[in-house]
Amino acid sequence: MDSPKQHLDLLLTPGNRRAFSLHGRHWQTNRYVYPVVSRRSGGISIGVNLNPDKVCNFDCVYCCVDRNIAGGPPEVDLPILQSELVAMLKMVQLGDIYDFDPFSGVAPALRRINDIAFSGDGEPTTCPQFFPVCQLAAEILQTFQLPEVKLVVITNATMLHRPTIKKALSFLDHHNGEIWLKLDAGTESYYRQVDRSTIPFQRILDNITACAIQRPVVIQTLLMALHGAGPTPAEIAAYIQRIMEICAAGGQIKLIQIYSIARRTTEAYATALPPEALTQFGEQIATALPNIAVSVFP
Repeated sequence: MDSPKQHLDLLLTPGNRRAFSLHGRHWQTNRYVYPVVSRRSGGISIGVNLNPDKVCNFDCVYCCVDRNIAGGPPEVDLPILQSELVAMLKMVQLGDIYDFDPFSGVAPALRRINDIAFSGDGEPTTCPQFFPVCQLAAEILQTFQLPEVKLVVITNATMLHRPTIKKALSFLDHHNGEIWLKLDAGTESYYRQVDRSTIPFQRILDNITACAIQRPVVIQTLLMALHGAGPTPAEIAAYIQRIMEICAAGGQIKLIQIYSIARRTTEAYATALPPEALTQFGEQIATALPNIAVSVFP
């Protein structure tokens, strides 16, 4: 398991810490494209917000999106997205972005483009233009001659059974794509408590399994305290069992990312776990799943 100490040595300088905490999805006058410094990617991640209307099929207690403020139009204007993405890639590639706060404080080791990430204010795979956006981003990266930059889909896995989404993920398999799948629970009851979705937990598990059978995936797990209490030992054991079941079915998990809350949450009772608790959970998971890499981000 990658230890928190390894990450802290490189990442948690004062300038980096501030940049990590600012994951706003607005950049100047842009409608869709925004830059962030990502701990989990270890560099600059160029976000693409495919849900500007702030509509999501999850209602996570730890979400940092302020849904009390109305979003924009739901439609994604591809020409505008294209122009914003091209301009952002130029700005990062030329280093001009480091003239702006908070990027000016980022350490040299993190001054690289790691990925274009489809994320934002909702579930990106619910966007009707998800596949065309994937194709557009791949074409732009080819034009910029950036084959090493990943196309990352950060998803709650609710829509991965749809044929159009399967087609898009298959396309990404051939264009340096990587799928980051959210799994915050091991049981239906805790899933309902944390992610607060009407979509059955079993669909999440089935979609993660089917996706992981087709390609190696990354699992993202956010652990938190609810009303001051972290997940119970039984919940952690159930989570580990779900991962084992995915692997037993032929799923390929190349990394599990364990992290906690870093920004303001929808519900005030959802709070961050201390680093030592995250480390303990990470060690439990790494011991139970020795063939899977586990990274902890305190």
